[in-house]
Amino acid sequence: MTDALELDALWEEFHRVVNMTSQELAGWLRVSDAQEDSEPLPDRAGPPTGQHVLAILQKRRTDLTDADIQVMYDVVDTVTEEADLENEPEPEQTRRRHQLMTIGHDPLRP
Repeated sequence: MTDALELDALWEEFHRVVNMTSQELAGWLRVSDAQEDSEPLPDRAGPPTGQHVLAILQKRRTDLTDADIQVMYDVVDTVTEEADLENEPEPEQTRRRHQLMTIGHDPLRP
């Protein structure tokens, strides 16, 4: 398990990189997972990591599990590595932006 200071730093960093609200993320997961003729159930929309991020956003720090903490580390690492879209061609920027949005990060937000 992570010590208290490390968990505090992770909590802050996670909430810095996840710049979408839980409502925005839930809406995006539903939209991104919708098909032309169907829409997934709200609690099953989006990839598992996106669903897990949404669940973490709805928790208190004291309620985090080891799995939550691992997902938080993974999200922070992914956003840190992938968020710079400036030098990518437009189609690639859009694809990467949408991928990041499934874990709660919109790179076009300040």
